Amino acid sequence: MNRAPFARTLVSLLLAGMLGGCALGPDYQRPELAAPVQFKQVDGWKAAVPADALERGNWWALYGDAELNALVERLQLSNQNLAAAEAQYRQARALVRGARASFYPTLSGSAGVTRAGQGGGDSTIRTADGVTVSGSGASSISKSYDLSLNAAWELDLWGKLRRGLEASRAEFDASAADLAAARLSLQGELVQNYLQLRILDEQKRLLDATVAAYARSLRLTENQYRAGIVPKSDVTQATTQLKSTEAQAIDLQWQRAQLEHAIAVLVGVSPAELSIAPRESLPELPEVPVALPSQLLERRPDVAAAERRVMAANAQIGVAEAAWFPDLSISASGGYRGSSFADWIEVPNRFWSLGPQLALTLFDGGARRAELERTEAAYDQTVAQYRQAVLDSFREVEDYLVQLRVLEQESGVQQEALDAARESLRLIENQYRAGTVDYNSVVTVQATALNNERTNLTLLGSRLTASVQLIAALGGGWQVERLHQQPASK
Repeated sequence: MNRAPFARTLVSLLLAGMLGGCALGPDYQRPELAAPVQFKQVDGWKAAVPADALERGNWWALYGDAELNALVERLQLSNQNLAAAEAQYRQARALVRGARASFYPTLSGSAGVTRAGQGGGDSTIRTADGVTVSGSGASSISKSYDLSLNAAWELDLWGKLRRGLEASRAEFDASAADLAAARLSLQGELVQNYLQLRILDEQKRLLDATVAAYARSLRLTENQYRAGIVPKSDVTQATTQLKSTEAQAIDLQWQRAQLEHAIAVLVGVSPAELSIAPRESLPELPEVPVALPSQLLERRPDVAAAERRVMAANAQIGVAEAAWFPDLSISASGGYRGSSFADWIEVPNRFWSLGPQLALTLFDGGARRAELERTEAAYDQTVAQYRQAVLDSFREVEDYLVQLRVLEQESGVQQEALDAARESLRLIENQYRAGTVDYNSVVTVQATALNNERTNLTLLGSRLTASVQLIAALGGGWQVERLHQQPASK
């Protein structure tokens, strides 16, 4: 047999498989966006340096709190939601390896022995003279031994495998961005909880100091009442104010406990295993630099994930289009097959086969057309989701920028009101001791001063929270040398 023509055909098919053609389907292009030139809520701005794949650094260190730094490190090691996101990331990585493996031939082997029988069993025969004769029929039992090696290779003529790998890689990149987004979100949640806990600690110290001051006022009023200087109503007013403030201080306990419990779960332990001691210092309020909107797309992992899913959906269109063309595969098998174990592995028992195969679906009732339409619609869906993610990212940054700017202005005015309230309290207490005003005036000014103190702390807590939210909206972190070049609130 002349095998030369067959060999030439086989070589041609192999070359076509290795070099063959362009992949079907559209090549990916990032969807167009109408991005603003700069943020609306800030006058000074500059380009951000890191992209979403770069290390963002320990952005929470901006708040200058060593205990906060330690808690965030524990979160990154032990948080279960983060562990689940990391496991999903490893699944996507394995899918990429599986898609890449489809470019290589598959090789399988088998070995077995088969025992088979035919015929046998009892039989009854009636003769012509009516005599019945019973007997046993003959049976045939055989054995066969089989040892084979099989290979198959699908040639990627139309780019179906390449588009599939492209989609898997894009999904893997999206999964990596999802992991970064989950990490950033959890870090932001922990930092916000911790900062609010410290604000509650400061409010508790304020209320405790106020309770002590009110207790002194009550003792003074009781002494004056016993001396006949003031009426009984002054004592009852002082008592009411003292107990009301004590109740406010007690109310903070459950709020602080819930924040502590939330932090415990975030760092991967039960609430009973974590205790955060009160401190007399507050974290620093950082100055946050602002990034250009065009660079924001490179910083935010959620936006990056949405864009990479557009890439994956685009590649799936090529996979669907390739279904209209024939699949070419080459298969080969060989081995030994015999009826005797002794001469099983012998040349006369050898067998082999080799050849290409084209497979094409001729009629499917519109299934391929429907699948192509589905992938095109899925692509349009991911484009819309990507554009919406970008719009949401711009909105979030604008929201937190204006919130920080307005809160800074409000804090300045509130500090002036607090200074005036403190001075008014000092003056009214002196007047009361001199007997020129009644205690009702003192109570009113004391309540005003306490409300202004608490409002001042609440504003500080809001500014700290807004700073965390802005950092998250910007994608988290920035170059250290740029930290103090541009405050967020100007």
